[in-house]
Amino acid sequence: MVLTLLTAQRAVAREAQNAGPVDTALIVSVDVSGSVDDGRYALQMDGIARALEDNAVIAAILGGRRASIFFTLVEWSERPAISIPWTRIASREDALALAAQVRRTPRQEGEFTCVAHMMKFVSDLVVTTKPAPAGRVVMDVSGDGIDNCDGEEATIANRDALVATGMTINGLPINEGDPSRPLGGGAFRAPGRPFEQRKFTGEIKTLEPWYEKHVIGGDGAFLLPANGYKDFRHAIRRKFVFEISGRRTPGNSRPNAERADFPGRSGRVSPELASTR
Repeated sequence: MVLTLLTAQRAVAREAQNAGPVDTALIVSVDVSGSVDDGRYALQMDGIARALEDNAVIAAILGGRRASIFFTLVEWSERPAISIPWTRIASREDALALAAQVRRTPRQEGEFTCVAHMMKFVSDLVVTTKPAPAGRVVMDVSGDGIDNCDGEEATIANRDALVATGMTINGLPINEGDPSRPLGGGAFRAPGRPFEQRKFTGEIKTLEPWYEKHVIGGDGAFLLPANGYKDFRHAIRRKFVFEISGRRTPGNSRPNAERADFPGRSGRVSPELASTR
């Protein structure tokens, strides 16, 4: 089974390489830890598929100088895995075919929210296998919890190592559940409730600031939260348009390397982008 999968991945990589460089290499990295049940997983996969079918996203893909991108899907918990290897999208038909593949993708099993593990995996086994050059490399990280495997230093160090390669990492924190539960439990505030900061273990922590400090980074990095899993499809569609086209979100102009106090602070998405449907 493993040999068959490796053979298929190599065949896809050879085909993508033969077609030459692309405008964007997009890594879509989704949380499949214990807080993500089957229903939540289905909402994420359907959201990604719908985004790939969206006319604005397809226009962004075909509107670049090379009119093509690479796409790969990583599912992560304590055991990150490549669910869809690097795949070239160079036409509407390619995008629709990939959307159908995303919907058929089986879930990887996992329990813990290991962001640092995922970033190290992407550095070692995803970036290094990109089949041809890309004008920019972007990773889109979504999840509903903070890292509960490694300390903050490991997460920041692995993020910074990826940014040092020229990658931009954008964040899609999913705000879902009971706001009284602690960070790391996959619950931060009930969908639809106003954003509010709450105290946990003497510190003011909510998911969005954690993503700003530990996840996003690189030139033009930004944060766009989803108001619950049912809002994921709207958020991922908006993010894809900006990530694939290379357009900067309003007010975003500097990489995190220049922001020593709180990386990505200015990368919170603007009201104009947040209201776009």
